[in-house]
Amino acid sequence: MCEAPEKDLYAVLGAGPSDSVQQLRHRYQQLALQYHPDRLGADCSSESTVEKFVEVDAAWKILGDPTRRRQYDLQRRDECLYTYCCRCGGGFSVTEEETRRTQQDDEEEETEEGQPTGVVVCCDTCSLSVFITWPSERLQSQNTV
Repeated sequence: MCEAPEKDLYAVLGAGPSDSVQQLRHRYQQLALQYHPDRLGADCSSESTVEKFVEVDAAWKILGDPTRRRQYDLQRRDECLYTYCCRCGGGFSVTEEETRRTQQDDEEEETEEGQPTGVVVCCDTCSLSVFITWPSERLQSQNTV
């Protein structure tokens, strides 16, 4: 029997790996209000709504716990991941895919030549955020190689 591929828990919450715990909690609360069976009452006629709530709740239980989130992030690491330790003991991480996506967004917005491009990355434990930059020429040369 073939197993269904595991869903991306960040996508379930409509978030990304670089989002802080506070941002994930906010997304979870929004989705819980939208899909919770008690809130929907009699309108909860379809099983898909209940299934969606269970899926959102399961994603939050993993991503809301720092230890379980780290384990999940390690399991899904099949692409290049850049990490840096935070002063609180947590960590910052950004995937190569996120840097490429940021580069594509910058190209569409026609950033000035020589201006650094970057991405905001949140610590997975505390509220500290950093802006990681790189020269746009470096990324262009990587894509042409």
